[in-house]
Amino acid sequence: MSTDRYRLGFHIAPKTGWLNDPNGLCQFRGEYHAFFQFNPVWPQIDTKYWRHFTSPDLLHWKDCGTSLVTDIAEDRNGVFSGSALVRHGAASDGGDLLCLYYTGNVVNKDDPEAGIDFVHTGREANEILVTSEDGVHYSEKHVLLRNSDYPDVCTLHVRDPKVWEQDGRLWMLLGARDYSDQGMVLLYGSDDGYTWRIKSQVYSKNPFGYMWECPNIVQIDGHDFLAVCPQGLPDEVDRWQNLWEAGYFPLDGSILDTVLVDENTFVEWDLGYDFYAPQVFVDDKGRTILIGWMGTFEGNRTSTPDGLPWAHCLTVARELSIGENGLLRQYPVTEIEAARGEEIPLHVSRHVAIDEHRGDIVLDGIEGVGALVLDDVLEIAYTGEKLEVSFTDGHVSGGRVDRQVPLSHLENLRVLVDTSAIEIYANSGETVFSTRWFPVSDMFKVEASFKCEKAVMYPMEDAMANAYADSHEM
Repeated sequence: MSTDRYRLGFHIAPKTGWLNDPNGLCQFRGEYHAFFQFNPVWPQIDTKYWRHFTSPDLLHWKDCGTSLVTDIAEDRNGVFSGSALVRHGAASDGGDLLCLYYTGNVVNKDDPEAGIDFVHTGREANEILVTSEDGVHYSEKHVLLRNSDYPDVCTLHVRDPKVWEQDGRLWMLLGARDYSDQGMVLLYGSDDGYTWRIKSQVYSKNPFGYMWECPNIVQIDGHDFLAVCPQGLPDEVDRWQNLWEAGYFPLDGSILDTVLVDENTFVEWDLGYDFYAPQVFVDDKGRTILIGWMGTFEGNRTSTPDGLPWAHCLTVARELSIGENGLLRQYPVTEIEAARGEEIPLHVSRHVAIDEHRGDIVLDGIEGVGALVLDDVLEIAYTGEKLEVSFTDGHVSGGRVDRQVPLSHLENLRVLVDTSAIEIYANSGETVFSTRWFPVSDMFKVEASFKCEKAVMYPMEDAMANAYADSHEM
């Protein structure tokens, strides 16, 4: 890993194997915890486990190995996605108890029923609870919900529990697909975290994708937002351009009273090429933080050039806030700035080059149109009407081409470059693009043509240099 030019310096990625959805995000007993879907023998087809990273500061992460594996009948084909709930004072020592909820996947390939399609037949989706008092040792697994516990309208595609506390009770969201192939969310309630009863089914007013994965609830300043990942939306010129999308619905009231959402209000989290399955949690400082999967299932894009032994990464931690337009903004947590080196000014139409492809580029007080060009192959341009992201070298982009979004004005731009990962934040995080790229130049070259009050780049330290020192292969 130390000689891998594409190894990341401040993004979570596995040493080897496949990464996808972030799971179990939380701050527990003073440490941040991030789990994620993990296949240790990728590119072989195998089941999914939960890999586990911890951090004191959301910047320097430690690989703690694989925490949850398939070891009971109800999860024998995969420890699928889920969430964490920290129950304060619930542990035997009077401290906090970590509760991990996930979907145990079971595929019945030998089911005698004809016409098995694993949507209507041949699959089990079991919601399972595991607890821990130290984040290292785990309890036995408790099966909470099975196929028979879901409403009759549901197919066998029910998964990804999000659990939180509200109004003195526990609540669980589950993503689902009904028999008319319409995406939906199920809301369950519980008094003890073990016995769950259905409260409501949440639909869009009109069909909006055939399946809603990875539901989350965002609650900020008295406003609720329902986040989902709808599968099956049609591609349009400036939205919904990935195979599957991720976004949220602003709600008129509480999620507990919601049964219909307006699909016309759906807002994508990220307009880039590599983003899906984000998860949200609230830390001890009261910040609402999002981390997403910076990957793709797209067949025409690669995330593993030159035989890399690992695939995909997570985004940096992003703090959520509500903008003046009432929609959510996302911006890197301030801890990321601790990795900055000495400031380097950027002058109009004059390039700057540094030794490593790790930088934090900040343009403030932007006036008019212009572009930021990286390595002469990736251009981030503002035309006065649109913000455009485009590659000119298919080898570097791994098949990614161009993206655009209407934008009436551009006040500021921040671009995080971490070897093979790039995150672009416009207007303080009102518009975000995430992408992988695989630069071939030895130097990292940056050129800006914007007229602005401040234009600087900070080289970034390799905060993950020691992340894998004590990691286990499994």
